Amino acid sequence: MGKREEALKQLDEAKKEWSERGPILIAGVYAVLGEKDQAFAWLEKSYAARETGIVQLKSPQWDSLRDDPRFQDLLRRMNFPE
Repeated sequence: MGKREEALKQLDEAKKEWSERGPILIAGVYAVLGEKDQAFAWLEKSYAARETGIVQLKSPQWDSLRDDPRFQDLLRRMNFPE
């Protein structure tokens, strides 16, 4: 909301704390910021870690990624119904 640089700075700090225990949280922030490549990189970390929060991929937070083939591939690998 107009404070992109501040958000990215805070995200850098959060990654230090969340990187091992909350990749889905970091992915969500990148998704909201429109940083698709970073969002998918962190979604893959979440998927690999079998993080329970990844089941929330149907929520509106992920709408900016929905049209990307990588998102559809992730849903397919998770056996989400279409």
